[in-house]
Amino acid sequence: MQIMTKNNIFKGVLYVGCGAASYGMLATFVKLAYGQGYTTAEVTSSQILLGLLGMFLIYSFRKKSSGAPMQKASGKDKTQLVLAGTSMGFTSVFYYIAVKYIPVSIAIVLLMQTVWIGVLLEWALSKVVPSVKKIIAIVIVLAGTLLATNLLSSDVVPDWRGLAWGLGAAMSFTMTMFAGNSIATHLTAPHRSLFMLMGGAIVVLSFTTFTWPGSFNFNIVTTWGIPLALFGTILPPLLLNAGFPKTGLGLGSIVSSIELPVSVTMAYFILSEPVNLWQWMGIILILGAVVLLNVGNKHD
Repeated sequence: MQIMTKNNIFKGVLYVGCGAASYGMLATFVKLAYGQGYTTAEVTSSQILLGLLGMFLIYSFRKKSSGAPMQKASGKDKTQLVLAGTSMGFTSVFYYIAVKYIPVSIAIVLLMQTVWIGVLLEWALSKVVPSVKKIIAIVIVLAGTLLATNLLSSDVVPDWRGLAWGLGAAMSFTMTMFAGNSIATHLTAPHRSLFMLMGGAIVVLSFTTFTWPGSFNFNIVTTWGIPLALFGTILPPLLLNAGFPKTGLGLGSIVSSIELPVSVTMAYFILSEPVNLWQWMGIILILGAVVLLNVGNKHD
């Protein structure tokens, strides 16, 4: 029995780690797409539409292959999931705009500000003052951010537009995580992900419409659309939804923070973005704060 439990935890860690690493690859792919002349609208719309198609096929296959009838989503479930999914769309748009103005290694650090934004949101919703441990973790994250964004050791301040869009992405991503852990959890992962992607598609396609320059390069579908949809829209929600029940929220949160070093490492080796020792120290501080927040939690 104990061996089976350990195997389940190991599988959960593997699922969550792979899902988070998939997210970590996205910004580098987007930066490469920008280098080939594609726009934010082309990148985001191709990703969400192909991801929606892929998730629909997975859901349909799961529905047909399942021996028992799948639980149906009520009208309330569908509405809540679609509304919650809009935060996914905002996260993609804000994050991908951010990497136009700032390096990937800085953009991912800004996205990780969900650590303290989530604590503040929890405080606002529950009306319970954060514990000393959470306050210490927030201070560590903010200190790590100063180092990881290279604000202290560089004379060149990152573009304020990139910083603003990056923080906007962190706020919307925080909403996505809260919604994903609390809305229609009785439904299967593909079922929930499908309706959330519909909400994301509404935001992304609205953004595409408002920023449309009069032309659309459909080559994005076969060049970057497929990998972006696979690693950003299909695999992560499936893997994370499969992994978190096995790891628990605490261990899962720690493992999912692998997204940060994966993203920075890819930017360093593939995009040749400079990452100095101070930045790596800042990244380690942020990862340490994630561990501090989740180790020893009784909920797991």
